Amino acid sequence: MNEGAIAFASVLRLTRRDTRILGIKDAYSLHKVVYGLFDDIRDTPEKQGSHPSGILFVDKGGVSTHAGMVRQVLMLSTRKPHQTPQFGQVETRPIPADFLTFDHYAFTVTINPGKRDRENRKIQPIKGRESIAAWFSERCQNAWGFAVDVETLLVENIFVQTFEKEGHSVTHGGAVLKGALTVTDPIRFKKSFIQGIGRGRAFGFGLLQIVPLTA
Repeated sequence: MNEGAIAFASVLRLTRRDTRILGIKDAYSLHKVVYGLFDDIRDTPEKQGSHPSGILFVDKGGVSTHAGMVRQVLMLSTRKPHQTPQFGQVETRPIPADFLTFDHYAFTVTINPGKRDRENRKIQPIKGRESIAAWFSERCQNAWGFAVDVETLLVENIFVQTFEKEGHSVTHGGAVLKGALTVTDPIRFKKSFIQGIGRGRAFGFGLLQIVPLTA
């Protein structure tokens, strides 16, 4: 890692041709493409024990450029991705340590809202904008090192993600949230930023996109 850098922010840009050749059709196929850009530093026990991969990503969808429509995937990682992938383009910049020294940030996050049922121990999805907003506000204060400004909190989009993985059907509930936050625990907030928040982080959830608020 670069001296003074706490992580690396990257963007993967894919043309429609890149997406077609890479066979990206769902979150699992995108997961494999993104993880293929990085050296695998975990051994099998670490993977089975849910040791953090050091890789977060979020699919931002298509954006219009001078070269036409391009799909953008934002990535945050503890190491640099390969800068010359076989398909697509990658740009990377280091994130300096002082980026996390502010008290207030505007944020956007794609989150997998859910909580474990006390009786059957299964994860139950949180449904509805008000319930998702309430769950997120409580969770961030208790576990993620920041408090959200409820007056600015917006549940912008709710969706369902489904894909096949190793012969099994996987379903994730998703929501895109925006708003303003105040850091309450700097150490925990740094961990949340670098490792992501919530479940489903290997499949495009949990990357905190933040911009310092200095006014």
